[in-house]
Amino acid sequence: MPNAMTLQVLSSLVLFALGVAFLNPFHLWMTTMTHMVILGFLVAAFGVFAALLLREQAGDERETTHRMLAGRGAFLVGATILLVGIVWQAYTGSVDTWLVLALCGMVLAKTAIRFYGDRRM
Repeated sequence: MPNAMTLQVLSSLVLFALGVAFLNPFHLWMTTMTHMVILGFLVAAFGVFAALLLREQAGDERETTHRMLAGRGAFLVGATILLVGIVWQAYTGSVDTWLVLALCGMVLAKTAIRFYGDRRM
């Protein structure tokens, strides 16, 4: 793997591990409020790094196509997870506002960027 790809894979794995540690799905450890705040800040900080600051450079058309396919796949997976969360919470009786806002934000951003791209390019 090239260095940029290695960095991308490692940052994804670290973000996943931090997310699992933050959620503690199997209640393997007892965390205090301080530990939860520290883990929350770590997840947020590393999430900003992995999602917003880490940039990969596309060299040719093939690499650009791969980046676009990865972005499209990430959008579809994110939207699907949010939709499943919304449906599940609607089934249980209380829908979290953040799930709906995140899904609407994703769809509106996609529409706005597509509109901008169609007009400008």
